[in-house]
Amino acid sequence: MRSTWAALTEGLDDKDLALFTAYRELVTSLGEVEERVNSSEISFAVKRVFTSGYMKSHYLEVGIELLREAKHPQLRTSFATSKKVTMHRMTLTTVAQLHRLRPLLLEARDAVGPGTR
Repeated sequence: MRSTWAALTEGLDDKDLALFTAYRELVTSLGEVEERVNSSEISFAVKRVFTSGYMKSHYLEVGIELLREAKHPQLRTSFATSKKVTMHRMTLTTVAQLHRLRPLLLEARDAVGPGTR
């Protein structure tokens, strides 16, 4: 169900809103991406969604889709979403942790975002 940024972030405290906003700004700074706001999360696509995120109990949960399995200090789990694509779930609490995801987000945008036929 489509939503708005204001509705998605309603009720977040200042710290959570700052972290969630930093995620949004980081991904949109990667270049041409389509923002898709739903009632429970925000996702970004070129043609195919390559990352999504939501706030849960003062943690930013980010999913990044890659064509490989990656290692990262904030990696909570990874699993295949198709024959080619692996979802990586990260749990973040600070903007500094978030900015260390930039290379993975760029890779995801370039490799998965256009589609993977």
